Amino acid sequence: MQQQQQRAGRWEPIRDLPPSAKLVAKVLDHHGQMTPGQLSTETLLPSRTVRDAVDRLDAVGAIEREVVFTDARKRSYSLRL
Repeated sequence: MQQQQQRAGRWEPIRDLPPSAKLVAKVLDHHGQMTPGQLSTETLLPSRTVRDAVDRLDAVGAIEREVVFTDARKRSYSLRL
């Protein structure tokens, strides 16, 4: 029971976010580090919606942004929760 409460508490920072942000968080939790394009493909969300979800997750400190070393113009994201 206590372990379930700890897992539920882990998601507390994103509780009030829109469903798209929660979906992106769950996909990052399952797959680990991903680029916006990969997130869009995996979630079937438009790229603009993924960008908004990532911005919202970043605003609550739920993700980490990193530069893709093979292409410094690209970013990748991973879940911090």
